[in-house]
Amino acid sequence: MNAPLRRLAMIVTAMFTALMVAATWVQFVDAGRLRDDPRNSRTLYEKLGRERGAITTADGTVIAQSEKVDDRYQYQRKYPKGDLYSAVTGTFSVTTGASGLEAAEDKYLSGTSDRYFFRRVSDLLTGTQPSGAVVETTLRDSVQQAAADGLGNQQGAVVALDPKTGAVLALYSSPGWDPNALASHDRSAAAQARAALEAEDSEPLVSKATRQSYPPGSTFKLITTAAALESGDYTADSLLDGPAELTLPQTSRTLANDDDRPCGTDGKTSLADALRVSCNTAYASLGMTLGQDVLREQAEKFGFNAGFDIPIGVAASTFPTGLDGAQLARSAIGQDSVTATPMQMAMVAAAIANGGVVMQPNLVRTVRGRDLEVLDAPSPDERGRAVSRQTAASLTAMMEGVVESGTGRRAQIPGVSVAGKTGTAQTVAGAAPHAWFTAFAPADDPKVAVAVLVENGGNAAQEASGGSVAAPIAKSVIQAALAAPSSGSAG
Repeated sequence: MNAPLRRLAMIVTAMFTALMVAATWVQFVDAGRLRDDPRNSRTLYEKLGRERGAITTADGTVIAQSEKVDDRYQYQRKYPKGDLYSAVTGTFSVTTGASGLEAAEDKYLSGTSDRYFFRRVSDLLTGTQPSGAVVETTLRDSVQQAAADGLGNQQGAVVALDPKTGAVLALYSSPGWDPNALASHDRSAAAQARAALEAEDSEPLVSKATRQSYPPGSTFKLITTAAALESGDYTADSLLDGPAELTLPQTSRTLANDDDRPCGTDGKTSLADALRVSCNTAYASLGMTLGQDVLREQAEKFGFNAGFDIPIGVAASTFPTGLDGAQLARSAIGQDSVTATPMQMAMVAAAIANGGVVMQPNLVRTVRGRDLEVLDAPSPDERGRAVSRQTAASLTAMMEGVVESGTGRRAQIPGVSVAGKTGTAQTVAGAAPHAWFTAFAPADDPKVAVAVLVENGGNAAQEASGGSVAAPIAKSVIQAALAAPSSGSAG
């Protein structure tokens, strides 16, 4: 064979080899990614061509279900509660695929989980129409409704947790959005609905409970207090300097208390009283004394600086590095570059309520197949210990003081001891502050921990504070949680 033919043979061989490698890659190595791509219409037709499993609350309220329809998709996804649970369910869309719990639990809802293998074989042999599993969440409908009613037309979020198990009792983001509009089989209408939502300044498609983080303001003082108590150098009775204003290090700027007055007699206040009245200057000084490494380590023990799934994704809350003195002082009171999701601040309260142990938040109670067999039932999962049991007890007593005679009075519930902390977080210049409240109850035997965020003061605008705006919402959510009938262990 002459040289040109040899070269041609080599090129043809190389081309065939490349073709075989590409075909093998597509059919085997990359098959899973291509199958799960939301733009893959064949996969979408296959999933919509079977009855997708329902999503329910722990008390049996259906929040997502499939209905038989006479079109090429065969089943239409419906959301009976509309925007009330949109931050939880997400949607199952013919245009953009799945989001929220619809995406996180898709393998069960669509019936494609490996646990369905023998069921799929049986359905094939018997001619039975395949269907997905029912995902029962840990949510309580009455608690979720209380969160929505409390926020009303205000933008913000509410998260309620079972401190002992991490079960999510409520997860609400306002404004919500209608998943039915995006689940429409009319691709043009669904695309227009999504474009309209994406154009809104309030960003309803972004869950304010789990995906958006904010300066936590004075609710972060719980973490600064925890760090002080854990150091062994402070108790609830330790005296701190609480002047009317504090000059920040290496600057000419000052940090003042909300009422522009000193805290305590002669500008001296106990740690417990500093938390009760939310004394900024005392906590700024305390944070600088403790140091940024101590504060960051304490924040991370509560869950900061790490994202996680519940199984929907929760964005990481942040405590930054490389702070100068002024930044550290402001960070100790939850300002500057410190950010937190409402889920994270609910976890802080829940950990204190749980004797210092942080539980992994979880939205899924059980997954059940067509014959009600349990396919999955997540067990309560400890993330780690944030503080000692003794520190948790001290924090609880101090938080009770906040509600009994401090900034959180509007969260008081007759006959129920409530432990809480207010927060009024400054944002950009000229904007109204965010109003926060995080709490748990009953303080002596906690059943629920809650975090409330009202963006930019809600209807109160510049006059807002965590105590006046967010605390009453938390009160109503706690009352609903304590009144809700138990449906067994919700892990």
